[in-house]
Amino acid sequence: MISLRYDKFLDLRGLDCPIPVVKAREEIGRMAVGEVLKVFATDRDSYKNFQGWAQAAKDIVLVAQGAESKDGTTFFIHYIRKTLYPSRGEPSTGDG
Repeated sequence: MISLRYDKFLDLRGLDCPIPVVKAREEIGRMAVGEVLKVFATDRDSYKNFQGWAQAAKDIVLVAQGAESKDGTTFFIHYIRKTLYPSRGEPSTGDG
C-alpha cells in the first residue's frame, strides 16, 4: 500500500474515465503550489489517463501510482502534486 503525505483527497471510485481526471484537474486548480492530491479510482484506464495528463500538463507532477484490492474490488491510487508552470525560456511578455 502506498502511503504518502497528501493535502486533499478525492474518492472517485465507480466513475469511468475521463471523469476521474476531469474531477482531479478541477480540484488541482483550486490547490496551492506544492500541495498533493490523493485520488482513488476504480476505472483501470485511470492509470494510463493520469500518466497522460501528467505528461501533457504544465502545472502538475504525478508523484506516485499504485493499486490496492479490498473486498474483491481493485482501486487505483494516484498522487498528484501542484507545481508552478516550468520555465521553458519563453519570451517575457512584460517590459523588463
